[in-house]
Formats: sequence, structure tokens, C-alpha cells
Amino acid sequence: QVQLVESGGGTVQAGGSLRLSCAASGIGSMFRRNSLGWYRQAPGKQREPVASIFYGGMTNYPDSVKGRFTISRDNAKNMVFLEMNSLTPEDTGVYYCKLWGGSLGLNEYWGQGTQVTVSS
Repeated sequence: QVQLVESGGGTVQAGGSLRLSCAASGIGSMFRRNSLGWYRQAPGKQREPVASIFYGGMTNYPDSVKGRFTISRDNAKNMVFLEMNSLTPEDTGVYYCKLWGGSLGLNEYWGQGTQVTVSS
């Protein structure tokens, strides 16, 4: 059974940084062929993508975080990371890790989320 567990959330002042981690289990060495993403959901808003990384290492970011957030992956450890810099209160929300593609076919898996709060 594939499971994702996020960690690294917390409260930080505006302008600060946080590094989120997501550990995948139950997928073994096929992890390297999967796509991974970070999404966030602010109170009263829809969940939105903030970073994606694909098989081969290509990345994608929305304009709202481009230049501030960096997604990376460690295929040896089945982990994905999100480095967040120059945080603003608008970055506050629950951050979720998502795994899809590759060996999973049409299936996708989500973590339970980790809270990020940026105070002004």
C-alpha cells in the first residue's frame, strides 16, 4: 500500500524559510518513475499546485511561487522536498504531497498534509 507522510511544517515569520519533506513507502524502486507534487490549501480556498517534479527531473511552478520555492527529489530515499524561501502570509495553508504517474497508472496518492503558517 502506497503511503505518503509529510513533515517540516510550522510557523515562521514573513520573509523566513521552511523545508518540507515527504516520504513515500510501499512503492519501492518504481518511485523514480513517478511524478511528485506539492499542493496547498488555504482556509476557504481550493487546493492549488505549488510545485511539481517529473521523471527525469523536470520541474514546474506557478508564477506565485516561482523563484521562491524549489522542489527536489531523492530517488534513493523515496523522498521529495520543498524548499520555501521569502515566505509571505499568503503562503499560509496546509501543504500536501502527491504521487502519481509511472507505475501507478491512473492512481494518485496524497499525504495527510502539514500546516504552514506565515505570520506578518
